[in-house]
Amino acid sequence: MTDYFAGIDIGSTMTKVVILDDEVMASVTGPTGPEQRRLANRVMAEALERAGLAFEDISYIVSTGYGRLNVPFADKQITEISCHAKGVAHLFPQAKTVIDIGGQDSKGIKIGRNGRPANFIMNDKCAAGSGRFLEVLADALEVEVGELGELSLKGTEPAPISNMCTVWAEQEVVSRLADGVSLPDLVAGIHESLANRVVRMVNRMKVEEKVVFTGGVALNMGMVKALSDRLGHEVLVPAEPLLTGALGAALLGKDIVKKAMEQGSPPERKERSLKEVEIL
Repeated sequence: MTDYFAGIDIGSTMTKVVILDDEVMASVTGPTGPEQRRLANRVMAEALERAGLAFEDISYIVSTGYGRLNVPFADKQITEISCHAKGVAHLFPQAKTVIDIGGQDSKGIKIGRNGRPANFIMNDKCAAGSGRFLEVLADALEVEVGELGELSLKGTEPAPISNMCTVWAEQEVVSRLADGVSLPDLVAGIHESLANRVVRMVNRMKVEEKVVFTGGVALNMGMVKALSDRLGHEVLVPAEPLLTGALGAALLGKDIVKKAMEQGSPPERKERSLKEVEIL
């Protein structure tokens, strides 16, 4: 009989779920809304449909992220730090450091033995170190946030952004644009500013190669270049950088079941039923 495992990561802006056995069978990504319990039900149901599985086929479910306590059918909750480290180590066994930039925070994680986090640092207090910084400045420049990466790669002389506060930086970029600074140079400067802040933060725990860049902002090639330039070496990016936390959660669930069975007793599981994952 095949065992299947699920990881669900409810972040501040995006919710992700992964189902796997020996490899990933299905994944779903969608925006996090105010009704997180209902959202968890919906994305889990969608992932099960994509995997061609029933809810009772899943041996163990681990939730992670800001909303991990709002997953009514999870057997266990595990911190996002542990889940990101596990997921990245699975994809990149040579990885030593994770830089994760999401919509509302950024974090650095040192990966130790067996994919366990050896150290971490996080910024969840200020938008200036997160994807929100890019969103606010994109709005100020009347540019779609998805266009920022391509625009920044066209810049030849990145314009320095001196303000550390998102509100003041917004006024600064509008003023610089009015002064004649080209849009690509301005956007390149915005990416450099964010890269500088994040690298200063993660350097407090001594960044080691190889560095893996995850989170929604890792889809922005301008940020990939800015981080690589700031660190002085190329950063690695997963094919689906949003899914590392959910992947790690599923893998940790698999480890929990394996260890329990080796000890001769099945792991404790929460009482749950198919009704809990109906789309409400």
